[in-house]
Amino acid sequence: MLMNEELTKQIIGGAIEVHKELGPGLLESAYEECLCHELHLRGLKFQRQVSIPITYKQIKLDCGYRADVIVEEKVLIELKAVAEIIPVHEAQLLTYLKITGLKVGLLLNFHVPVMKDGITRRVV
Repeated sequence: MLMNEELTKQIIGGAIEVHKELGPGLLESAYEECLCHELHLRGLKFQRQVSIPITYKQIKLDCGYRADVIVEEKVLIELKAVAEIIPVHEAQLLTYLKITGLKVGLLLNFHVPVMKDGITRRVV
């Protein structure tokens, strides 16, 4: 089983590969599909569009929140294809980490000229 540091390197490597192949300008769903293919090629286990229920006063409520991808039950990935990451995007990632109990999250924005400029890693 990979440690979080090595796991995030594998995921980031996959994201860079997708971005090199496709470049910016596509829909988030296309990047998600291709990134998941890269994760599969790297032998990583992942889940897509994972429901994130909210617990309110001891009741779990399905409010429609979904993590784009969770890798090896350790790293939550939130994918974007936007002109600029704004504070609400990072807040979303941190909130998803809090709700799921996961410790490591990646915010990957594919709408950048160079993928390394679209990567935000958060550890809580």
